[in-house]
Amino acid sequence: MTKVLHQVAPEIVTDRLRLRPYRMEDFLALVALYDTDRAAFIGGRLPPAKVWDGFMSCIGHWPLRGFGGWAVEERATGLLAGEVAIHQPPHYPEIELGWLVFDGFEGRGFAYEAAVVARRFALEAARVERLVSYIDQPNRRSIALAKRLGARRDPEALTPNQDPCFVYRHK
Repeated sequence: MTKVLHQVAPEIVTDRLRLRPYRMEDFLALVALYDTDRAAFIGGRLPPAKVWDGFMSCIGHWPLRGFGGWAVEERATGLLAGEVAIHQPPHYPEIELGWLVFDGFEGRGFAYEAAVVARRFALEAARVERLVSYIDQPNRRSIALAKRLGARRDPEALTPNQDPCFVYRHK
């Protein structure tokens, strides 16, 4: 059976969240995030041009791979709460499920809720066979989330650029 490729991210709605295609204003929110210490576990502080590269990569995955990144909106307020992505840039050995939550939205289960539906999309709709999360070793919150999602650490797995991160393999 042929895999259906999406030209843009399909909208997915949960009880509290809307996963939707990126908009230009989302880029500005990401630039602001990557200019703070909150970016420590997602590549560190980055200049706008590097943020643009990542932003475009998540968007460009959709027509080429049938999966990519979503902006995550809180439905009750319409505010951008974070992002979740199924992606594989050239330096990633495997397809990754990644997430981030903006300041003020932590501790509310939004990353878990978004990751669950993104993972379901990857495995069922995009027919991804293997899915991992690359997590910086000191990032305890993301490690806890990966475990909550049922992912298991794979110490034998390759990492992007041979970085010293943990690889959590999803079922």
